[in-house]
Amino acid sequence: MFLPHPVIDSLTPEQVRMWDAYFSPEAGGQRRPAIEEGIWRRTQDPANRELSGWTEDESGRRRVVHYRLHYGLDRTQPMERLVLEELYLYVSWLAPATEIAAHRRDLDQWLTDGRWKPTDDGSWRRGDLHATITEHTIHPQDERADRDTPEGFTSVDVTIRSEDYTLTRAARNLPWDVLAGGMRVKEERGNPTYANDLTGLLDHLPFVVEAGCGTSIEAGIPPLHWLHEVYRVTTRTGNDLTQGYAFTLSPAADILIKEILTDTVRKVDDMVSMFRSVVLAEPTSAHRALKALHDAGHMVGPVATHNFDRLFARAGLQEAFMRRYDQRTPHMPFPDDAKALLVIGLHADRRQVQARARERGLPIFYLDPEGVTENGVYKPYLIEGAREGDVVVRSEATPALLHLAELLSVNV
Repeated sequence: MFLPHPVIDSLTPEQVRMWDAYFSPEAGGQRRPAIEEGIWRRTQDPANRELSGWTEDESGRRRVVHYRLHYGLDRTQPMERLVLEELYLYVSWLAPATEIAAHRRDLDQWLTDGRWKPTDDGSWRRGDLHATITEHTIHPQDERADRDTPEGFTSVDVTIRSEDYTLTRAARNLPWDVLAGGMRVKEERGNPTYANDLTGLLDHLPFVVEAGCGTSIEAGIPPLHWLHEVYRVTTRTGNDLTQGYAFTLSPAADILIKEILTDTVRKVDDMVSMFRSVVLAEPTSAHRALKALHDAGHMVGPVATHNFDRLFARAGLQEAFMRRYDQRTPHMPFPDDAKALLVIGLHADRRQVQARARERGLPIFYLDPEGVTENGVYKPYLIEGAREGDVVVRSEATPALLHLAELLSVNV
C-alpha cells in the first residue's frame, strides 16, 4: 500500500478549479475541508441496552474509532488527480481479558496474512503504512478520566497511519473527550403540525437554514450511515434507515482491522469512496433555490450544515459547519432579523441548533420525507425532536424549495 493513493484518476479543469476554490483553503477558519474525520464511541449502558446488549451480567464493553484522511491534488501527472495523501485509523477495544487475548492472536495472524513486516521499534510496516498494537491492563485514557476498568477487563489499541504522520495530543484525545461528554439524551417527540408545503413559512420571513444529509443524498452522495458500514460501527449492511442495529462491541465480531490488515488496498478504497462522491457531486436545484431565496432576502445568515461536501458554498452560500468534534455546540450566528428556522433533511438536533432557535423564540419548520421506501413499502423514520408548534412538510428538498421560490416569485 503506497501513498499517495489515487481517489479520482483524472480531474477536469473545472473540477481542479472547484477543488482549489472550496477544498484547498480553510473554510472560514473553521476547518480544513480536505481532511475527512470521523469519531465513534460505543459503550454498554442501560440507556442503550437494545443496541449494546447491556444486562446486569453483561456490561463494560467499549469500542472507540477515530479516523482522519487527508486528501490533495497530485499535479505531477499529465492530468491532475485526486489522491489520499495521509491516513490515520485508530481503534480501541475494552472487553473481558480472555477476548482481548484471543483478539491479540487474531491480530498477529492478520498481520502475517497481510504480509506486514515487523520493524525495529515493534511496529509493522506495509508499504507506506505503519501499524502499532498496544495492550493495556488499565487504559491511559481511563486513568486520565479517573474512570474505573471493569474487573477482569483489559484493552488493546490498534493504530494504522501513514509513515511519519503525527497527531497533536489534543487531536489524539478527541475521541476520549467525546466519550467523556457522555451519551446524547434523545429528544422527546411531540405532536407537530403537518403541512403539504412551506406556505406557512411565508408568514415568518426571513428564515435561517439548518441542513442535514438530505440535500447531499439528493446530490448522489451516500448517506452518513454508509460510513457506519465502512467502519463497522454497527451490524448494518444495507440501506435500511428504519431499524436499530446492534453495536459492534465484541472484538471477535469486529472485522474492520482484519479488512485493512489483510486486504489493505480494497479497504482503503472503501474508506475514500465517500469523499470521491463528494468531489464528483454538483449542487442541486435545492441548493440553487436556497441561493436564489437568499439573494432575494427571504433567507438570511449562513447555512448551518452538517455536511462536509461544500455544496452550499459551491452554490454561493456561506456555511457554518456543525459536524465537529472539538465543540459540542459549535457557534451558529443567528441574524437578528431571522424570523424562523427551516431544518432540511436532518433527523436529530445533535448540535443544538434547533434548541438555540427555540430559545430565541423562532418557529421551526422541518422539510423531511420522515421515512424511506424499502421494497415498495414506506417505512417511517420520524424527526426525533419535532414538537407542538413545529411544522413538518413531508417532502424531499428540491420540489418543496422550488415550490417555495415559486410562491415568492423568485426565479431559480
